[in-house]
Parts: sequence; C-alpha cells; structure tokens
Amino acid sequence: MIETQLIKALQLKSEEAFKELVHTYERMVYNTVLGIVQQEQEAEDIAQEVFIQVYTSIGGFRADAKLSTWIYRIATTKALDWERKKTAKKRMGNLLSIFNRNNEQQYDAPDFNHPGVQLEKKEAAAILFKALKQLPENQRVAFVLIKTEGLNYEETSEIMQTTVKAVEAYMHRAKMNLRKILENK
Repeated sequence: MIETQLIKALQLKSEEAFKELVHTYERMVYNTVLGIVQQEQEAEDIAQEVFIQVYTSIGGFRADAKLSTWIYRIATTKALDWERKKTAKKRMGNLLSIFNRNNEQQYDAPDFNHPGVQLEKKEAAAILFKALKQLPENQRVAFVLIKTEGLNYEETSEIMQTTVKAVEAYMHRAKMNLRKILENK
C-alpha cells in the first residue's frame, strides 16, 4: 500500500491498515524511543503509546510532511515526555528522602546496551549512551536521529520542527559536549 492509501485507510480506522502501519514503522519507533530513554521495557511501552496516538490522531494529519516524519515527531515527543516525568519523580523522591518522608533508596538504572550494537562494541556503546544522557534534549534528539537512526539533517530538522542550520548547531555542540564528557571519564 502506498503512503497516501495507507493514510486514507487509517483515517477510515481500517484494522488492516493499522497492522501495516505497525509492521512498517515498529522498528523505527522502538529504536528511536530506545535511543532516548535507554530502557528496553519503557521503550516498548512508549512505542505502543506512539502507535495508539498515531491511530487516534491520524484524522488530523495534514500530510504537509511525510508520514514517517510525523511518526518520528510523535515518538521523540513521547520519549522526551517520559524522560521529563522520570526526572520530576526522581527529584521529588530525593526531596522527600531529605525530609525523611520516604525511606526508599534511589537507584540509577544499570548500564544501557542498545540491542543494535555489535557485541564487541557494547562496552564503548554503553559509555556513549551514558554520556548521551547528559546532553541537553535538542542535542540528544539530533544525535540519536542522525547517528542512531541514520537520518539526514533535513529529515531531522523536519522532525524537530527547526531549521537545518539549527540541527547542524545541535550536532556540533553535541559532539563537542560528548568529547568533554568522555574525556573526563
């Protein structure tokens, strides 16, 4: 099914079209989300939320961008929202523990290993992904979309709803910041 037919069928709430959508984009969505949240179970849950949102929001899709761009945008937004909620919960947990209202110990997640990384490169990748967590959102998203997902600068700018020049600047700063972080390890 070509993209325009798929979109029309999805807007008509076709179950077959939804199955095709998931089959076509599930790996892309999961890998994008996983690159940002770096937790496999959470990435699976968020990916499901992405497809639910695509299905429920497809009526409002204006087709001023490619379907994949729109889906990437939803995936990155959902992943970043999850990150923000996680950070807020962690801060609240730390605050409560200061005031002895919550005796739970806060634990950092174990080192993250992206499933697409070759075995011999897993240790270096784990260090890189840990460093990625320290980057500002825009730099991290640009880096994940370009370096992990293999998108070009123009596609990334559409997903991030910014200019190509801004994406170039995010990537430049991301690389500089990653160098600094990794040099201090």
